[in-house]
Amino acid sequence: MLSHLTTSLSHTPSTVFRRRLRPIPPHPTSKAPKFHRKTPSFSTNISMNSPTDLSVDPITHGLNKQSRLKLEDLNWDHSFVRELPGDPRTDVVPRQVFHACYSKVSPSVQVDNPKLVAWSESVAAEILDLDPKEFKRPDFPLLFTGASPLVGGLSYAQCYGGHQFGTWAGQLGDGRAITLGELVNSKSQRWELQLKGAGKAPYSRFADGLAVLRSSIREFLCSEAIYNLGIPTTRALSLVTTGNYVRRDMFYDGNPKDEPGAVVCRVAQSFLRFGSYQIHASRGEEDFKIVKTLADYTIKHHFPHIASTSKSDRLFFSSTGQENDSVVDLTSNKYAAWAVEVSERTASLIASWQGVGFTHGVMNTDNMSVLGLTIDYGPFGFLDAFDPSFTPNTTDLPGRRYCFSNQPDVGLWNMAQFVSTLSLANLISEKEADYALERYGTKFMDDYKAVITKKLGLQNYDKELISNLLNNMAVDKVDYTNFFRLLSNIKADLTIPDEELLVPLKPVLLDVDQERKEAWTSWVKTYIQELSGSGVSDEDRKASMNSVNPKYILRNYLCQNAIDKAEQGDFEEVRRLLKVMERPYDEQPGMDEYARLPPAWADRSGVRMLSCSS
Repeated sequence: MLSHLTTSLSHTPSTVFRRRLRPIPPHPTSKAPKFHRKTPSFSTNISMNSPTDLSVDPITHGLNKQSRLKLEDLNWDHSFVRELPGDPRTDVVPRQVFHACYSKVSPSVQVDNPKLVAWSESVAAEILDLDPKEFKRPDFPLLFTGASPLVGGLSYAQCYGGHQFGTWAGQLGDGRAITLGELVNSKSQRWELQLKGAGKAPYSRFADGLAVLRSSIREFLCSEAIYNLGIPTTRALSLVTTGNYVRRDMFYDGNPKDEPGAVVCRVAQSFLRFGSYQIHASRGEEDFKIVKTLADYTIKHHFPHIASTSKSDRLFFSSTGQENDSVVDLTSNKYAAWAVEVSERTASLIASWQGVGFTHGVMNTDNMSVLGLTIDYGPFGFLDAFDPSFTPNTTDLPGRRYCFSNQPDVGLWNMAQFVSTLSLANLISEKEADYALERYGTKFMDDYKAVITKKLGLQNYDKELISNLLNNMAVDKVDYTNFFRLLSNIKADLTIPDEELLVPLKPVLLDVDQERKEAWTSWVKTYIQELSGSGVSDEDRKASMNSVNPKYILRNYLCQNAIDKAEQGDFEEVRRLLKVMERPYDEQPGMDEYARLPPAWADRSGVRMLSCSS
């Protein structure tokens, strides 16, 4: 299905997706859906999608004094535990948990003078309605490591399975994440608070359920950085050190060491994943009813517009190219409509990743949110030098399954597993499953074309121009972020002499030889010709391009700088980096050091590429 992405995402048509993901269940590749009318997108805005106007005080914006809450006043409403089947046992002995969506567990992390390192003001104010004074409470570090319980909370760990690197792994579950409970805020939005690194659950297998400071800093910072880039994501409220050490073998080389421990409080409207449904379908017909119950719960609370769709909305399509041309009415099956929306949200999410050069690194089906959120920040990485085969995960090196250019294909493969789960549980038909996959390809291409077109300041998508650009960038290993930011300085002036055309791009083309300069000059001339006919002024185009081409991204070496200092007890760089990443598209005078290319030391193990150890 995604073969037509080849020239759009890579530097040469023969290399993109040459490592085809397998096995992908059969889905339509030649037939095109014939629409009776344009099928509307089911996607709706989630409040996590778009950053707020950071020019306004994030603590007071949209929040009056009377609505600021103490932690004791949070409006808890534990629908997940109330409406879904749970584990009858309450112990944390590692085991298979059957016929249950969760296990009730309490945080068990041991702390010794825990310290609050950093927190997100926007999460506190705009999501949780918290009074900022709450972060100064002496018991805050105890509450947000789980050492002391939150009044009104109801903690549990979720049961789920998943495909890891393309292979079914069986039960996985929250091995070191414990949800403190659900609350409903002043906007009537439902949110979950979850502690990562707070202790064991039945899903911990042979692990300790804890997390180290380095991985916790990365997750905390990237959750907020991705949000401020305008990409759907789980959020992070706080980062707290435990005061104790955790033993980890960072490189899986038999040389473990003690590292500082920490706990991140993650926040999301739901942490449901593809694997939350897969695990029950994998266990046979007896558990198919749990798949249905969980799907009903998800639609009710997180896709209510689907539950309220009526026949009068007339959402239907027909597939052609088969012996029996049949019409499928999406209003006749809410699960089919839901599958289509999950597919579209997933496609849109990955198109957004490609736009900013983000590589997730571990796109297992247990790390795929049904809300279309970026979730589970492990060995992620943003592109530095443009390399379509880049993977930040050392575990992924043999086949580079999760490399940058493969992400759209992996998203489709993961969706195939998800719709297969719904089909197996008799919730959707084969035709409905096929259509959900078709919508993935269409939605991804629509969104990716829109993103890359706007990044270049063009009025229309130009396949050849974009393909040639990405080819040039890959050949010369041009920095992805800095190139697009500098590109906005190009003037739509056909009279500029050839020898001056590359001046605006000089900082990212320093090492190219004469032959490559000629190739770049040729591309820029074509680009300027395209711009000159747009009727858009240079100033307006620059402003538009800078609104989608960030100056600041969370490069791995920036994270490592903050980690190195934090492990010595200095957390100021963590806080400073958090503030810089709050406004990635702004110039931010005095902060240019955070837009620099990676230094030579960034190639060392554990910086540019990482393991899953945390």
